[in-house]
Amino acid sequence: MEQRVSFVTLAVRDLAASHRFYVEGLGWTPEFHDPDEVLMFRAGPLTVLSLWDLAHFEAEVGASARSGPGVVPMTLSHNVHEREQVDSVLGDARAAGASEISEAVEREWGGYTGYFADPDGFRWEVAWNPGPVGRLVLPPVADTT
Repeated sequence: MEQRVSFVTLAVRDLAASHRFYVEGLGWTPEFHDPDEVLMFRAGPLTVLSLWDLAHFEAEVGASARSGPGVVPMTLSHNVHEREQVDSVLGDARAAGASEISEAVEREWGGYTGYFADPDGFRWEVAWNPGPVGRLVLPPVADTT
């Protein structure tokens, strides 16, 4: 098996709310949208983020643990090239209706990160990671000269 992730699938309670947040609020462009079942976005060269209606998700993979207290034990991360972009992206997410989980702070490992939650409570980290692993996940900077 190759070392890569092809899809990240999140089961969502309200697909229309997810559409409003990601498409209308954050300005993402769907690759595929079935309003009753799924909303998919290209999240990288070989990665798709799939937001799947909870009932359809459970019909295929079984009952979820979404009904209990606490958060789903995972985060999604959006890394940026410059430290200042973290605050900008967090602001854009709040303007789109995201719940602020934490303001951006300096991390002991040298980065700068903050968190927001989408309409289903999935935690998104917005991160500036100046180290070598942080650079692995960034697209090339466009040459503007």
